[in-house]
Amino acid sequence: MTDDPIHSSDPLSRQLHAEMLDSLDEELEMELDDQRLEALIAGTAAARQTGSDLDRRIYFRELLRLQGELVKLQDWVQHRKLKLVVLFEGRDAAGKGGVIKRITQRLNPRICRVAALPAPSERERSQWYFQRYVSHLPAGGEIVLFDRSWYNRAGVEKVMGFCTDAEYEEFFRSVTEFERMLVRSGIILVKYWFSITDDEQQKRFLMRIHDPLKQWKLSPMDMESRRRWEHYTRAKEIMLERSHIAEAPWWIVEAVDKKRARLNCIHHLLGQVPYGEVDRPAIALPERVYHPDYLRAPQAKEIFVPAVY
Repeated sequence: MTDDPIHSSDPLSRQLHAEMLDSLDEELEMELDDQRLEALIAGTAAARQTGSDLDRRIYFRELLRLQGELVKLQDWVQHRKLKLVVLFEGRDAAGKGGVIKRITQRLNPRICRVAALPAPSERERSQWYFQRYVSHLPAGGEIVLFDRSWYNRAGVEKVMGFCTDAEYEEFFRSVTEFERMLVRSGIILVKYWFSITDDEQQKRFLMRIHDPLKQWKLSPMDMESRRRWEHYTRAKEIMLERSHIAEAPWWIVEAVDKKRARLNCIHHLLGQVPYGEVDRPAIALPERVYHPDYLRAPQAKEIFVPAVY
């Protein structure tokens, strides 16, 4: 029997190889989507050419290796009943969503979930500011990734005038104590800010404008954020200065190069939680039980999805 799964005569080996290829196709699908966006922008604006694009083979090899480590981290968090919270902040189109997708791609959604909260309701506006975020915090053995977080108050709410100056100042009086309290309770809190340049955000917005599959990502708030770039810059600088604490420091991800940003962020995240292999007993698939008196009932043809492909 050959060791090459492609040419193996063992049906199980071929099936496992096909499953691995399907898994790779998921990532290729997302990467091809990025390339499609680049092609769209080529006709409307000059694409940025740095000559430093990461080799695709290196990127995929490292991504799959890091995702394998994320699975080990997930098992360790579940085994040790740890509580991990990761905040992803940054400008619109900074690449937060792409990193979150790569982190969660191979993980169990029952253990690692994403919290992306909509605008607060009238009832939520009358609550303690942090209250609606608290309900999304993890229990033991869980990981929660916040796609934007309570730092909305330090960013969009401040810049767009959605909070008063008093509410803004109260946020900074409270947030450091709130995060220290989370850490004291046993939560591992990691905070990332994704940094892109003015030109890069302009480029990514143009790509979304000209892509019918991505236009839903553009909101009136995004358009206004372009006009208020400098206001957001100042708000970010104040936020990093006033909420960078030893218990929960900020980490800045250089995100102009999407691929490098993904790899760097995942690599850094893995370094924030000491983890190891979880010893598990060998798994033996039980024998299928057959009953001679069982007959499978026929299914009506009209209830099957048409085999168009």
